[in-house]
Amino acid sequence: MATERVLDQQNGADITVPRNGSAKAKTATIDASIALSPCDIDAVPGLLGQITKLSNGSLKEDKTRLEVLDNARALVRALETPRETMIKHTWAQNTNFAAIAFGVETGLWIQIVNNGDSPQKVVDLSKQLGLDPTLLARMLKHICAMGYIIETGPDEYTPNNFTKSLSLPIIAHSYPVCLWSVNTALVNLHNYLKEIGYQNPTSPTDGNYQRAHNTSMDFFAHLQANPPAGERFNNLMGGYRQGRPSWMDKGFFPVCERLLDGFEGGSDAALLVDIGGNVGHDLDEFRRKFPDAPGRLVLQDLQRVLDQIEELDSKIERCTYDFYEENPVKGARAYYAHTVLHDWPDELCVKILARIKEAMKPGYSRLLINEQVIPPKGAHWEATCLDVLMMNLFSAKERTEADWHHLVETLSGLRIVKFWSVGNGVENLIEVVRDE
Repeated sequence: MATERVLDQQNGADITVPRNGSAKAKTATIDASIALSPCDIDAVPGLLGQITKLSNGSLKEDKTRLEVLDNARALVRALETPRETMIKHTWAQNTNFAAIAFGVETGLWIQIVNNGDSPQKVVDLSKQLGLDPTLLARMLKHICAMGYIIETGPDEYTPNNFTKSLSLPIIAHSYPVCLWSVNTALVNLHNYLKEIGYQNPTSPTDGNYQRAHNTSMDFFAHLQANPPAGERFNNLMGGYRQGRPSWMDKGFFPVCERLLDGFEGGSDAALLVDIGGNVGHDLDEFRRKFPDAPGRLVLQDLQRVLDQIEELDSKIERCTYDFYEENPVKGARAYYAHTVLHDWPDELCVKILARIKEAMKPGYSRLLINEQVIPPKGAHWEATCLDVLMMNLFSAKERTEADWHHLVETLSGLRIVKFWSVGNGVENLIEVVRDE
């Protein structure tokens, strides 16, 4: 490709850019020096002032901490040049991801935690783990440069809180399972979208994930067929749910008023049925927060998922269930689906909802859908990144409020009572009833 040298007027540096005129290239009439200028330098004073103001509050309070964090991220984006942001996206973050996964697979993080907080030399760690010291030194040096371990001397480190957390399966297992499954598919996503003519993906059986991994299986079946990927993904989901606003907490959803009051039946009646509830994280949380709640707590999932449960309170029943089949638990006070429907396109969600509707008692049962709701403006990055991941893995999506009304009411014949949320509203609890 033909290139030309241009002068960055602000920094006085030469940069090389593609020359306009290629028959196939799409070009823009913009000064290439913009790539070496801060992305939004005018926003910096305001962001610094906002951070200073917020820092006068208690950073131990999540609301204040998250506001400071959002402004700090915005400050970094404003100060970075486009060139620096590009290098961060394409080189720094990807290689850091791989280096952390290397540490998980080799037992590095567990070894570091077991060794304690004193400075640890690479040569000693390499002997303890049976690793090539040169390889280990290179990986740790990059992880340190990215800020995720503390350098105390040449090839010598001590852990910080993030490093220590990598000894926990709910944090650590996210890296290798995503690197193998999710990221392999993401690498192929641009090719897949080109192949389907840049149309919105809708096929759950011939989507990007299937083509990237050369499999006919869906994402979950593929994980289970390639151990320990399934177990690691379950741990990832356990970590994802930590520290998030819970619909069971005060100020989110009125559990006593909406579920416990008006409960019909004794101990044999079902209070809460968790459909596709994985290994029982949510039901166990409900049991702990409402120990005196009446009725049965029922965990429903495929047998291969239930088999991975290592420990589950005896008050929680296990029920092997495929959500495309008739639900054996009829007339429960509430059916609960946490991040289930976002895995599937509307045509399959309608089938899932039809089975739930069959089981619901009109005027009594509730369906609680715990999902993202994308706002028309100002969407949070946690919601939007999950939307792209759903496209990547399932040809599915995170839904807007209008999408939910269309799916639940127009297509499925149920009625949405209210969207409940707190904080940044990343996750909502959608309260649904069957009128007839």
